[in-house]
Amino acid sequence: MARFPRRKFLKSAGFGLFPAVIPFSAKANRSTSSRSPLNGRSVRFTSDGEIFEPAEYLAELQSVNERTPIVRDRYAQGGAVAALERAFVEKTGKEKAIYMPTGTMANELAISVLSGDNAKVFVQDTSHVYRDEADAAQRIFGKRLIGLAPGKTYFTLDELKAANENLAIDEHIPGKVGAVSIENPNRRMNGTVVPIEEIQRISGYCRHQNIPLHLDGARIFIASAYTGVDVRTYASYFDTVYISLYKYLGASGGAVLCGPAAIIDQMPLLIKIHGGLIAGNWLNAAMALHRLEGFEKRMKRAIETSQELFAALNATQKLKISPIAGGSNIHKLELDKRIDPMTLRDKLFEEFTIRIPPPNEKKELYLYVNETLLNQPIEYLLTAFRKCCGA
Repeated sequence: MARFPRRKFLKSAGFGLFPAVIPFSAKANRSTSSRSPLNGRSVRFTSDGEIFEPAEYLAELQSVNERTPIVRDRYAQGGAVAALERAFVEKTGKEKAIYMPTGTMANELAISVLSGDNAKVFVQDTSHVYRDEADAAQRIFGKRLIGLAPGKTYFTLDELKAANENLAIDEHIPGKVGAVSIENPNRRMNGTVVPIEEIQRISGYCRHQNIPLHLDGARIFIASAYTGVDVRTYASYFDTVYISLYKYLGASGGAVLCGPAAIIDQMPLLIKIHGGLIAGNWLNAAMALHRLEGFEKRMKRAIETSQELFAALNATQKLKISPIAGGSNIHKLELDKRIDPMTLRDKLFEEFTIRIPPPNEKKELYLYVNETLLNQPIEYLLTAFRKCCGA
């Protein structure tokens, strides 16, 4: 599907398309709690990034539009979508990028095209592709996902080689492996990362064996922030890479798939066939493009802030916050036995508009480090936790 030339599109559109019908200011509806925080901005330890309420979302885009008018796309062509795609080409070093409505579609279409007529695809047993995409690879695309490394973050090169070599023994009709997919960081394993050395080994093997390699990099910018490996380096070891737009870039949905032109050029038709071609996508694209600018620097500052904050809170001996081994932005929170976690959660939100998650089914608490830590001074965060913990 041909792309509209950007200059021609902008000229024909003739206007920036963030409507002037939104009558509220950027300060409206900053908080839904009974008490407003210091500057009206909440801190969330519950997600990978900023999650805007509808009024906040529109106000943020209104502010963006006032600086540089947002230009709409038409069926994911031109405008803010084209600008976003160019930004991701630059970030990943890939030849082309394409906007998609969901990460599941990005993963499934990438794996389907990469594997071609070969049905077998190796994936992590704990990966999103294997556990959380409603068996789309099997139901829709006729692929047989083979999960490796049960209960672990990643499979090693040795495990991949053994599985590949054993196909001739274990399978009645072995066939050829069509693709390998790696999720990094691994959501089901509390954001733990695949070591770059293992990725390098697996990539070298796959290229030698002519096996295409896909990266489910929904949260790859978070992995990068914690490992120091830049996104372009990660992407260089894979044929295709998917990145989420809503997990930490503030959009209400959407994904970008990056890769060689020979692969990406097949995607527009497949998106249409599978019902993913949406008339207007600029609300998501413009937000993600806006939040992408400077994200790495903000995330680095957030990590530094979290380290200072957690060290000070640990010194109170009322709680203990510790990183997960091999992890990224998720940290385990252990409370003094006299502190009720739900009471603490309610107090932090009601008095300071700080959100922490409830305990999970194992009665464990986990805090997510993200850029909302920069919404308040560290002294504000320390005061809030100390007061609500009785420290």
